[in-house]
Order: sequence, then structure tokens, then C-alpha cells
Amino acid sequence: MTGVPASAAGGSGAKPVRGGKLGTAAVNQASLWNIANILTMVRLLLVPGFVLLLFHDGGYDPVWRAFAWAAFAVAMITDLFDGHLARAYNLVTDFGKIADPIADKAIMGAALVSLSVLGDLPWWITGVILARELGITLMRFWVIRHAVIPASRGGKLKTLAQGTAAGMYVLVLTGPLATLRFWVMMVAVVLTVVTGLDYVRQAVVLRRQGLAAERAAAAERTAEALQATAGAAADAGPAAGAVVGAKDVHAAAEARDAAEAER
Repeated sequence: MTGVPASAAGGSGAKPVRGGKLGTAAVNQASLWNIANILTMVRLLLVPGFVLLLFHDGGYDPVWRAFAWAAFAVAMITDLFDGHLARAYNLVTDFGKIADPIADKAIMGAALVSLSVLGDLPWWITGVILARELGITLMRFWVIRHAVIPASRGGKLKTLAQGTAAGMYVLVLTGPLATLRFWVMMVAVVLTVVTGLDYVRQAVVLRRQGLAAERAAAAERTAEALQATAGAAADAGPAAGAVVGAKDVHAAAEARDAAEAER
């Protein structure tokens, strides 16, 4: 079902159960060489190929631009399938988590920068889109220890609009189609900005919630520690209780400082 031999997938040849899902044994044995990761690697390899095709013969030959569009289209299509396959068949790997977003941004970034170099796309559009993508990537790392920002419906629509608009710019279009691609790109830019602001809002909320949860957990641990040491002090007598009490104050201060440091 994955298109990869059992030996390559690191499994024992377990076949998917009826309904298209992998059995438990196969799920636990998903490895680097699965169909989802292979599609991601194909998309990465298509990036330099796309650029070479686009710039062939000066970058203005309609035939070579059509070939470049085909490479770009294949890359965008694999983007739709690799994530779905990874989730549907439990083929998620650490490599896929890292390589998939890199491949997505690499093909789109290559298209936008190349089109701007050729003079077909204004640099400000390329700058806005790339700045948003880089900023959101950094934002995800900023909150990753607290929560994962899920892909929104608006984000998916943004990706579709960007891919459609960039693909139309790769082709040599004239007349009404050339006008249409401009407006499709404007829609993509608006969605890029709006969804970017929404991601920032989500990131701030998630980080605040994560920090609040950490502070509450720290306070709870401190309270439990104080309860335990207070009981021990009561059993040990007044002198020992004074020593333990001093230690409790010190531990509480350290817990408070640690919680503050998380802000």
C-alpha cells in the first residue's frame, strides 16, 4: 500500500488491514523509506530542476516555461499527498516533520524569487510572502514547547492561492489571463497577511496559556513539598522544624524564581 518493500520500510511485510489502514505492527515499524517521505524528497529534488527549467534559454522561452510549470505542478501535488499519506497510514517520522515544511517553502520560495529575478513578479510581493513564511516558522519554534499551532483552513486556502498564482506566473500568459493571474496573486497576498496575523494571535495565546500552566504546576509542586516537609518537621521536633522551615522558604523562593524565568 505504501509502495515500498517491507525490507526497505523496516517492517516484516505486514499488509494494510481492510479499509486502507495499516495494522499495528506496520504502524510501529514505519521508517525513513516510506512513500510519504519519498514524495517529500522528490519535491526537494524538483526545486533545482524547476529553477533550471525556468531559467533555460534566458527564462523567456514559452516551451521551457511550460516544462518548469509542469515541475512546479508536480511539486505542489506531492505536497497534497505526502502529508495525507503520512497521517492516514501512520508513516509520520522525525525526518518528515522537518523535511516536509522545508520542501513546501523551498519550492514556493524558489518560484517567487526566480519570477522576481526575471522581472515577472514585483519584489514586494515576494518579500511579503517570504517574510510571512519565515516569521510563522520562527513563531512555531517559539511556542513549540507549549503547544503546536494547527494548520487552519485559511492557511490551506492561502497555500492553494499562492500555488495557483505562482503557477500562472510561471506560464507565459497574455491578455485576460495575465490580468487574472495578477488578481489571483493579490488574493494570495491578502490571505498570506491575514492568516499570518491569525497565527501570531494563536501563538501569543498558546504561549500565555503554556506559561500559566507551568506556573500553576510549579506552585502545586511547591505546596506539596511544603506539606511533606511540614509533616516531617512536626515529627522531628521544634529544632528540626526550624531548620526544615528555612529550607522550605528557600525551596519556595527557588520555585517562584523558576516560574518567573519561564515568562
